[in-house]
Amino acid sequence: MTTGSTLLLVAHGSRDPRHAATVTDLAALVRAQRPDLSVEVGYLDHCAPRIPQVLESLGGRPVAPPREPAAPAWFRDQVVAIPLLLNHAFHARSDIPAVLAEAASRQHGLTVRQGAVLGPSPLLLDALDRRLAETGVRPSARTGVVLAAAGSSDPAANAVTREVAADWQRTRGWGAVEVAHASAAPPRVADAVAALRARGLTDIAVAPYLLAPGLLPDRIAAEASAAGVDTVAAPLGATPELARLLLRRHDEALRTATRRASLAA
Repeated sequence: MTTGSTLLLVAHGSRDPRHAATVTDLAALVRAQRPDLSVEVGYLDHCAPRIPQVLESLGGRPVAPPREPAAPAWFRDQVVAIPLLLNHAFHARSDIPAVLAEAASRQHGLTVRQGAVLGPSPLLLDALDRRLAETGVRPSARTGVVLAAAGSSDPAANAVTREVAADWQRTRGWGAVEVAHASAAPPRVADAVAALRARGLTDIAVAPYLLAPGLLPDRIAAEASAAGVDTVAAPLGATPELARLLLRRHDEALRTATRRASLAA
């Protein structure tokens, strides 16, 4: 969809410089896949530019250069904000909508729509497969995988991660996939590794279900090593699959906006 809107990648931010570097690389991949789309990055915390700064810059200039045929005015001044989150938990429900609404209220004529979070999606499973393949591990009935997520205090969010693990095992042919959390709630990596070994699986790998390097991926790697697992994939990071998924979420949000505009008309 080439509409003249702006895709705003909303990242949490981190004091670890690897986080922002990964987000920058991911944004570059999105631009490469759709060169005519304006793509910006805004952070909730720790990194610059913050979300209000980005929306202020967009409110002060045309979202896209003139084009033939021109996009409708309500698209040209529209920002689609996609949270760089794998689950619809606290940040997607509370922090991000509040920051977007407050910042957008100061920009006359700029419409900001929050799209869906990234997960769940088969494209995320493709990215997980890619990261494990980079370590030499491919789906096999002899291999058990720990899907190591951040974890949440929201039981519903953790339940979604378990559904992702079950889908990954069922559709890709792994011997088993066990969930572990790096924070907030059990089980931890050692628990998941023990569960896989109890099922008779000796070929075990750990796949961080996280977007960028930082404290939690480092913790996951350390816990895997302590549990006797040497194979730990990189975080999902800047992959073509994530770039395609961001564009899909952008297009879904615009299709929803189009339907609503048609109904209103």
